[in-house]
Amino acid sequence: MKKNSKIVNAGRQSKWTQGIVNPPVYRASTVVFDTVAEMKHASANKAKQVPFYGRRGTPTTFAFADAMNELEGGVGCYVYPCGTAAITSAILAFVKSGDHLLMVDTAYEPTRDFCQKTLAKFGVEVTFYDPMIGKAIGKLIQTNTKVIFLESPGSLTMEVQDVPGICAVAHAQPQDITVILDNTWASPINFQPFAHGVDVSVQAATKYIVGHSDVMLGTATANKKAWPILRENSYLLGQCASPDDIYLAMRGIRTLGVRLKQHQQSSLQIAKWLAERPEVKTVLHPALSSCPGHEFFERDFEGGNGLFSFVLNKSNDKALTALLDGMHHFKMGFSWGGFESLILGITGLKNMRSATEWPHQGALIRLHIGLEDVEDLIADLEQGFKRLNAHL
Repeated sequence: MKKNSKIVNAGRQSKWTQGIVNPPVYRASTVVFDTVAEMKHASANKAKQVPFYGRRGTPTTFAFADAMNELEGGVGCYVYPCGTAAITSAILAFVKSGDHLLMVDTAYEPTRDFCQKTLAKFGVEVTFYDPMIGKAIGKLIQTNTKVIFLESPGSLTMEVQDVPGICAVAHAQPQDITVILDNTWASPINFQPFAHGVDVSVQAATKYIVGHSDVMLGTATANKKAWPILRENSYLLGQCASPDDIYLAMRGIRTLGVRLKQHQQSSLQIAKWLAERPEVKTVLHPALSSCPGHEFFERDFEGGNGLFSFVLNKSNDKALTALLDGMHHFKMGFSWGGFESLILGITGLKNMRSATEWPHQGALIRLHIGLEDVEDLIADLEQGFKRLNAHL
């Protein structure tokens, strides 16, 4: 089945829909049984998609999990109340006190904080590594290394990693190393994690899956080896998600293909325009050769989206504030993946890394290109540059 057809049909098995186009919302805490035999059957099969207790999931949950498995290529998917919960639960499922974890240096800030604050408290050693290390990651692997965590492209600075190269090295080790990838940028459709050697793929479904900036949700999809461990540990941590939120995510999936196509088309047009601006030192868009790891994007990805960054040649606090404060279409806000355009000005990147040195002096601007008209967005940025230049 082609990608767009899969997007429309994923998770719509008749056992969940009962003939209704969209799988309905099942809200439940208690699941009741008429006989002891039925209860025993549900208990014995609670690791499968059999209603047992609300926290294990309802048919709404199971339909969405099936859709994620179909789109990413996994055998099991657990649903969480947010993307960070998916990241932290996936990591905790595979490490214990005394273990070692390799974490990409460009990770999402809450992921880094979790490593430095929570995992350190639990006695898990963390080493941050250069996102562009590729197969040379083998030199950092220790006998107690249990997890290698990737995020590709990297948060804020967009480095694209050699995922299959790192996975090949990880799986060649004598110990059982689990490779976890934050696959949110690619969404479930533009990078196939399990075809490239990943064991667990994490999505902040809050972003492109939901697509409307009105739901918090996360997923972790796993291969056959990792799924039983991920499923049981996530359940023991008490993780579950609202069926109403899951329903909205399921609805968002149906338009994912056409939305991403428009996000990508608009972002490329704006990225190329920015590359010609005298105020811009470099554009960090995975689809452009100026982005570190662009060759891996070309090799491994099926498409892009609306999120990228660029670095200013010159800036100061006053000039950066003037640029940001006067925007009409671009609003300042954390997160991305909705229909709206967003802008963030980032300084102090040198303090956000420990294994690598950020090479640029100017401020970094991260954009999410929404579904507005490109000409309006370019005009908004052009006015922003005028305000920037007036304060330099």
